[in-house]
Amino acid sequence: MPKKERLIKQAIKGDQNALQLLLKDEKDKLYKMAFIHMKNEHDAMEVIQQTILEAIESIQQLRNPAYFSTWITRICINVSLKELRKNKKIVTMESYSIPDVVEVSGSLEEKLDLTNVLYGLDEKYKSVLVLRFYHDFTVNQIADILGCPEGTVKTNLHRGLALLKTKMKGAYMDERRNESY
Repeated sequence: MPKKERLIKQAIKGDQNALQLLLKDEKDKLYKMAFIHMKNEHDAMEVIQQTILEAIESIQQLRNPAYFSTWITRICINVSLKELRKNKKIVTMESYSIPDVVEVSGSLEEKLDLTNVLYGLDEKYKSVLVLRFYHDFTVNQIADILGCPEGTVKTNLHRGLALLKTKMKGAYMDERRNESY
């Protein structure tokens, strides 16, 4: 039995040390997911704390150890969305700094452009794109995390990618037109 699966089974049985080790392995992914939703470090850290608390309280409900990562990610997304609804936050791009959440190759300017466009997408597109391309979840896993049909995930991926492409192309086409003058 792999070490991670053994730790998950121990955590389900109530071993807090095992759960702590598992959460430590997931912390970077959870932070990135929380930050993408909350758009600032302070709120993202609060979401992480609430996610950990909910994980501690409900670990016994996890039926299949193979879905631990999916399960904890879903908790994080749900906590983020609950906080956003509760606070009804409107955040402008100027009100926070962008850490290295979106990891792509290229210049800093290209990373910031992609991050800005990604943040500007509707929540349904942003969530599926981040889960698929930055966390490498499958369509099936994303459907489980978001609690929606696989067809909806595929549609949102397709539309989200089309929006990204359109918005990124628009930004660079405007830039090229300005350079030609």
